[in-house]
Amino acid sequence: MLAGFLDSLPEILAARDLRKLVDAIVEAHKNGKGVVVMMGGHVIKTGLAPVLIDLIEMGIIKAIAMGGAPAIHDFETALFGETSEDVQENIMDGSFGMVEETGQLMNRCTATAAKNGLGLGESLGKYLIEENAPNAGISVLARSYELDIPVTVHVAIGTDIIHQHPDCDGASLGEATYRDFMIFAEVVRNITGGVVLNLGSAVLMPEVFLKALSLAQNVDTLGSFTTADFDMFSQYRPTQNVVKRPARLGGSGYSFRGHHEIMIPLLAGLVKAKL
Repeated sequence: MLAGFLDSLPEILAARDLRKLVDAIVEAHKNGKGVVVMMGGHVIKTGLAPVLIDLIEMGIIKAIAMGGAPAIHDFETALFGETSEDVQENIMDGSFGMVEETGQLMNRCTATAAKNGLGLGESLGKYLIEENAPNAGISVLARSYELDIPVTVHVAIGTDIIHQHPDCDGASLGEATYRDFMIFAEVVRNITGGVVLNLGSAVLMPEVFLKALSLAQNVDTLGSFTTADFDMFSQYRPTQNVVKRPARLGGSGYSFRGHHEIMIPLLAGLVKAKL
């Protein structure tokens, strides 16, 4: 049914771009290149982890990169079955972000990563698997670790609730997330012929991607690849750093506006139908 829907879309504007993006993802998958997904927290909060995991298990998504917020939501969902809180209400009395378990356990994983030479994403995924997290099956961190695909967490210190916790150690956090930056840069170094999707990250991941791209270009001369930004609003950094600037290498960049809980399952379904 979705294959017919895709074929029925007109060859104009965003419909044409969506058809081209689906074709690029399918071609990349067939050539063994696949998709790199960068994402923000709202993707996990709207329940889309199973959609991404399905594509990981199919071998379509080859790497995941996320900010601190999606890592927190994914970690909490895996362990506790729920995430998020009423920010407006809790900020009034200073209780916002002060949940003990999340800060304690995630900061423990950060310290372990720094001590054992692991990336932050790998350490979080490893913990969830080793502790038999009740909902590990719908955790991007856990499933990526199990399936041995790079999952990196890129943290700006002071932007996440676990940085408020007394167990947070800035040195360990910096070391672990820096290691993930180097891992991600290696992923980007091999992106020629592949696809990069930015799902709902307005600032952090587009900036990390731009620096990783520059670093990769210092090592190898990259060829063309396809990029796309999915978000509810048009944002400066995704437009420039994800869609426009990488296209100068000879590839194509696309922008799609809409709610994550509609657009991301739609894209996944169209890719699967095309395959």
